[in-house]
Amino acid sequence: MKQLLSLLAFVVFGAFVATAQQGPVMTLETTSIDYGVIEKGADPIRIFKFTNTGNEPLIIKSAKGSCGCTVPTYPQEPIMPGETSKIEVRYDTQRVGAFTKTVTLTTNEGDATRTLTIKGEVKAPATQESVPAGNGGLKGN
Repeated sequence: MKQLLSLLAFVVFGAFVATAQQGPVMTLETTSIDYGVIEKGADPIRIFKFTNTGNEPLIIKSAKGSCGCTVPTYPQEPIMPGETSKIEVRYDTQRVGAFTKTVTLTTNEGDATRTLTIKGEVKAPATQESVPAGNGGLKGN
């Protein structure tokens, strides 16, 4: 009977250890941000917040935008377990039109990469109609 209980305890402990989270884990609040419809020259920065929910320091090795118009800024120092940090993404809001861009993250979580997405539409500022030249409605003598 003692052997059976010992074996059962060993199996339960082994299952617990096998399912315990090992290493760093980046838990993002969101992986996609919609700028919506914005005017040309509007605020270009959006922020992706995340927490290291693992049990080892998280290191972001690289963050690459899908084109030169999308520039990420990420923490260079390790993010300790339980700590929260952010990745800033700057889109060139001088470019008029709809856009969908990505940022690819490489971390020390494993071999897989993560992808963040930004999208929206930049509208050109409305042009003011020209006022016809003339005397402004004044009657001359």
